[in-house]
Amino acid sequence: MNPVALVTGASSGIGLHVAEGLAKRGYDLVLVGRNEPELTTLQAAWTATYGVRVQVVASDLAEAGAAERMYAAVRAENPVPDVLVNNAAFGEVGPFHAADPAQFERMMQLNMSALTRLTHLALVEMRARGSGRIMNVASCAAFNAGPLMAVYFATKAYVLHFSEAVAHECAGSGVTVTVLCPGATKTNFHITAGFHPKSKLFNFPYAASAASVATYGLRALFAGRRIAVPGLSNRLSLFAIRLLPRRMVTATTHWALRQ
Repeated sequence: MNPVALVTGASSGIGLHVAEGLAKRGYDLVLVGRNEPELTTLQAAWTATYGVRVQVVASDLAEAGAAERMYAAVRAENPVPDVLVNNAAFGEVGPFHAADPAQFERMMQLNMSALTRLTHLALVEMRARGSGRIMNVASCAAFNAGPLMAVYFATKAYVLHFSEAVAHECAGSGVTVTVLCPGATKTNFHITAGFHPKSKLFNFPYAASAASVATYGLRALFAGRRIAVPGLSNRLSLFAIRLLPRRMVTATTHWALRQ
């Protein structure tokens, strides 16, 4: 019987490549996302290519209670996951005072609440079994404030600190928690977030491919690393953030996020 991996936000970008990387490693997959047609296409392709079982669960995890309902449906047909990847998230660009409160409530629900609940649901069962791996996808945005994306940056800071704390608690339990912190990555994120196609942030020459970020994240996951930051330029930037005044870092982030 193959091990099982549950991946949220699996229809595109980093989540898609993480899921495919797990299929290549022989994992049966549970793909969770809102775009059921895209997930169904991946289901057919990966079942044929990799010979693994692929289950599709259409769920909008930004809705209250959706994480619990989805996990219960998954567990009704599968054993305790061997790997959980919490990748589903979204962001929006614009000044906070002009934001739609309903949208940032959905953002907090998806980026923080659903991730926290799924981590807890899986972790309880993984610890009882004595094995398991969890990867929560944060961002380099987790390390500083983000004017024009204030709520998104704050949610990713939560994911970083939450994951690092739980990873420490899990030491010696047989369960590992890894938080993946990508920098600018070539996905559809900037389009759905409302960035201009030529935004400075996503057109820097060092913007990574989603496939390379996923590969790095999977290596970190299976090595049991707690924090994984792909890309030398990202690691150097985070080192600089520790040395520079916070107001300067915030101003630089604001410049990068402006349209």
